[in-house]
Amino acid sequence: MNKFINEILEQPAALEKTLSYFLNGRGSEKIQKLLEIWNSGKYNEILFTGMGSSYFAPHTALCVLSKAGISSKILNAGELLHYHLPQLKESTLVTCISQSGESYEVVKILESLNSRFTCVGITNEENSTLANRASVSLISKAGKEDMTSTKTYVSTLLSLSVFTSVLTNTWKNSSMPNFNNCIEAVDSLINGRNEWLSAAMEFIGTPHFVQIIGRGPVYSSVMQGALMIMEAARNPAAPIYGGEFRHGPMEMSKKGFRAVIMAPLGATYEQALKLASDITRFEGRVLLLTNSLEKIDNQDIMVIRIPCNDEALFPVPAIIPLQFMVNQWAVQSGHEPGNFIMGAKVTVTE
Repeated sequence: MNKFINEILEQPAALEKTLSYFLNGRGSEKIQKLLEIWNSGKYNEILFTGMGSSYFAPHTALCVLSKAGISSKILNAGELLHYHLPQLKESTLVTCISQSGESYEVVKILESLNSRFTCVGITNEENSTLANRASVSLISKAGKEDMTSTKTYVSTLLSLSVFTSVLTNTWKNSSMPNFNNCIEAVDSLINGRNEWLSAAMEFIGTPHFVQIIGRGPVYSSVMQGALMIMEAARNPAAPIYGGEFRHGPMEMSKKGFRAVIMAPLGATYEQALKLASDITRFEGRVLLLTNSLEKIDNQDIMVIRIPCNDEALFPVPAIIPLQFMVNQWAVQSGHEPGNFIMGAKVTVTE
């Protein structure tokens, strides 16, 4: 097995360690400090910022906080650094996300913030610049990762779910079964991959371009899925909101067109199902990742069941099928999956 596959297989353990960290000892103390900061009454909005996977991940948190009536927004760290820093207010709780804790743009933002601003850090590295400079740092426990983000991405998603649970007063009591079920879903998909992987690869083939589609909380993994295809398989791909796809890009639907639609049960499930059907009417094919048990009788739609019923945690296991498919595409192309040749794992320059 290659390094990329090994890191994929380590994800259930990484998620278990991350959840355990927040439930015990130092991690629990940091949760309490986060709660004290938020309950101080000084903050009326949350700003998430990061790059790459760390920019994608909080799109799930944004939906959870909006539903709870908490104002929040996301800005790409590069754009925030160069164009939007003047809009920051002391009443904004700045939440910086960086798996390494050393991403160039995040470090520069930290250097630009004066003591009047409060920063929460979410990172995988406890001794990083971000962890040391943040007022409170939430540490994911994915361990060392060398290749394209897999276990650090899902552990960041879980850390953000803990973050939103704390702020919405659902931490521990009502949310714990859902966290455990989410981890079990990841384990189930990994261990049961022989049931769906070969069929999925045969169904979707080796397209020159893959469109990844979704809406709401799952959009984090829509973007991450497209990034992995571009980065680890070195093949063109793009994320798009389901509603946006109808506003022009639908014209790409034709024989040979391939789309992956992430469609958890929720506010826009029916719209996603209709979109999948419409793509096939124009001879495209759709790989549908869903937790619905609804039978779909369409030979141009293949369903992979994601056994996670919480729409806000669905993005964690939903990324698993694409990780394995990206590995297969890379191997078929004759290069090492997830290995960086033109860039680096940690980006320390613009």
